[in-house]
Amino acid sequence: MKEKILSVGIDIGTSTTQLVFSNLTIENTASAFSIPKIRIVDKKVIYKSEIYFTPLRSAIEIDGESVRKIIEKEYKRARIQPEDVDTGAVIITGETARKENASMVLNKLSGLAGDFVVATAGPDLESIIAGKGAGADLLSKTKRSIVANLDIGGGTTNISVFKDGEIIDTTCLDIGGRLIKINPKTMRLEYISEKIKKLAEKMRISLEVNKEIRINDIKAITNRMSEILEEVLGVKEATEDLNLLLTTKDLKRNYNIEYISFSGGVADCTYEEDSYSNNFQYGDIGIILGKSIKDSILFEKFSIYKPPETIRATVVGAGSHTTDISGSTITFTKDIFPLKNIPILKLSEEDEKLNYQSLSQRIKEKVEWFNLDNGNQQVALSLKGVKNLSFKELQAMAESIIAGMKEILNLNIPLIVVVENDIAKALGQTIHRYLGYKKDVVCIDSVRVENGDFIDIGKPLANGRVVPIVIKTLAFGY
Repeated sequence: MKEKILSVGIDIGTSTTQLVFSNLTIENTASAFSIPKIRIVDKKVIYKSEIYFTPLRSAIEIDGESVRKIIEKEYKRARIQPEDVDTGAVIITGETARKENASMVLNKLSGLAGDFVVATAGPDLESIIAGKGAGADLLSKTKRSIVANLDIGGGTTNISVFKDGEIIDTTCLDIGGRLIKINPKTMRLEYISEKIKKLAEKMRISLEVNKEIRINDIKAITNRMSEILEEVLGVKEATEDLNLLLTTKDLKRNYNIEYISFSGGVADCTYEEDSYSNNFQYGDIGIILGKSIKDSILFEKFSIYKPPETIRATVVGAGSHTTDISGSTITFTKDIFPLKNIPILKLSEEDEKLNYQSLSQRIKEKVEWFNLDNGNQQVALSLKGVKNLSFKELQAMAESIIAGMKEILNLNIPLIVVVENDIAKALGQTIHRYLGYKKDVVCIDSVRVENGDFIDIGKPLANGRVVPIVIKTLAFGY
């Protein structure tokens, strides 16, 4: 039996705020004698809002009321009532996620309709979401290759690297179209970010707010930004300027990228540079930055893939619910359910082949993907897990998880582990014992999730043998 649900996606970014409505068709894809597996079998975008500049009260505060008015206005234009919406995602990304009242705005907007996925995306998680939205994961899987997606927005460039459909690396740089704002009529600077001002000073270019800027200086700065993108992708040797603009860890560059794609607002300026007659029609450097990237050696060194979605890559669809039941061998040390909107941190199969120390270090690195400026957030660690583990292998896995999740264990929240294979009971009990029975542990199995997913875990059923789960997937329109 197929069922249609209405989904909304709301993305509040550094530069823009937008909304998309989609019809999602869900269906039980399991056989008649199996546990139901509800999956999305079709998705269709039925309404795309205007793209608005994100309203701010100040340099450090989002104008939550104005954002809400934008969303309410677009609901009316789409002729959709909040009660008609079954599910959705509200995500704050880029520099906007760093604003002081980001969490408050998210919670306020999530009340518009339904039980939303609500997330402030840190730079690494945003990179993954944007890469999926651009289809870079699917391209890497189809081509059996390594693909890097550069999501270039107003404030940041989020880079995600995929191999055979799996995320293997991420980074984020302060490179974006609105890091310099200009009055198109007077050519006077209205805003310049501190990092770009430092970069300009190193180039012996003086930039001051309210002072006129020369077009040649702008081109010199955007050309340098483009060169730094060449550095981060390994085309040129890394310089101190790359370290200046990095907002998180650098790419490892121990792999060979074959394809690159561009998403985000500046991507449109890169792919369609000839369609802009006025370089400053948006009052920023986005169009010129796009042209600098187009003229760079990136277009010579890599095969270029143009995704179906560019500026809307981060949230083209919205939260879609996939209902499931966990396996029958689970561990939970206290009835702390329901647990809601927990982001997934998934280990790759290559990660799971690492030894104890390497695996724990890899988990630590991936936990950092979810770090925000105001600290850590709860995540659920996901792994495939080996069937028929020996006792020593089970102990080593438990020790790796505990060491890798140390920052999460320091928070007053339960440790959540989601396993694909049927080992949750033994693994969960081993972890609990190694933690001295002092930390709440939830370990469930027979669940397949992906990075970028969120999970809800409901109250236990069947005398505590299973728990109902909801996997919330950002449904992207490839």
